[in-house]
Amino acid sequence: MRKNNVKAVVATIGVDLGDKHSRLCVVDAAGEIVEEGQVATTAVAFSRRFKSLEPHLVVIETGTHASWVHDLLVRLGHEVVVANARKARAIWANERKCDELDARMLARLGRSDVRLLQPVQVRPAQMRDDLSLIRARDALVTVRTMLVNSARGLAKSMGKRLPSCSPGSLPKKELDSDVEPVLRPLMKALEGLNERIKDCDKQLEELTETRYPQTALLRQVAGVGPVTSLYFQLAVADHRRFKDGRAVGAYFGIVPRRDQSGGRDPQLSITKCGDTMGRRLLVQCAHHILGRHGPDTDLRRFGMKLAARGSKGAKKRAIVATARKLAVLLFALLRKGEMYEPLRNSAKSQAA
Repeated sequence: MRKNNVKAVVATIGVDLGDKHSRLCVVDAAGEIVEEGQVATTAVAFSRRFKSLEPHLVVIETGTHASWVHDLLVRLGHEVVVANARKARAIWANERKCDELDARMLARLGRSDVRLLQPVQVRPAQMRDDLSLIRARDALVTVRTMLVNSARGLAKSMGKRLPSCSPGSLPKKELDSDVEPVLRPLMKALEGLNERIKDCDKQLEELTETRYPQTALLRQVAGVGPVTSLYFQLAVADHRRFKDGRAVGAYFGIVPRRDQSGGRDPQLSITKCGDTMGRRLLVQCAHHILGRHGPDTDLRRFGMKLAARGSKGAKKRAIVATARKLAVLLFALLRKGEMYEPLRNSAKSQAA
């Protein structure tokens, strides 16, 4: 969709963003290549290259540098389209793929019809920063898990076992004198990681209370905590960009793939496209909802009914289906601002 507040573009520029250098291709209204070149992938180089140009339609792909490049070019007066790299099959499926051809393809597709690029909406800078904080915490948790697994493995190799406990309390446990000298460095590192994770948790808790109070609506659902509620709101950003709750499930990649042809329509696994971390958080919440401590809710009854079918992999499919239904529920709470009724559907069926 072309922006109304941007002057009519004079040409289309395809930019294949690289880590150090980016290739660009300029095509005119007739589709002819008028210029090709290279620019360093830095804010200074991009500003120098684009600030003196008339408004252009600039097409880039999703990636590490896409967000700040988008913001910079928009400030310089250009119309920027961020193509979904997963959907731009015509680019990465090219048997002669290279940066130069990628830039040409982006420019030509942008000139013909930007809808072919499945453009994505770029979040505001503040939301991106807050998302980065959650992802930084996730990286710390991942490293902590690796250290705990390493410590337990080293202890076993020495004929010992570390006590069963949470990663946060392991450094406080008294270790056997045989393994203590070996594991001391890992325990010190774990102590530091635990402190950093606690600091991140405090910051995220403050964000939910000050900048994103709507997350309180999502935390009404048992199993949804500050991290999941905040991440879900930041990932969704503007609920108006989704047609309905089912589209949110597809955004997180927890809808079944489909390969229908004629009378053939096999049951396939989920797509696993889109937001990987959001999908993982929703699945973790689904595990809690269907676990032994999960309260009686419509979601739990739905998942337990699927799990009780007893077929091979029924429990796994029930968890995924519950995660998908949870995404739809959270989206509805966020969009409508309603109070959560755990047994709303069950009460309606009983009344009927």
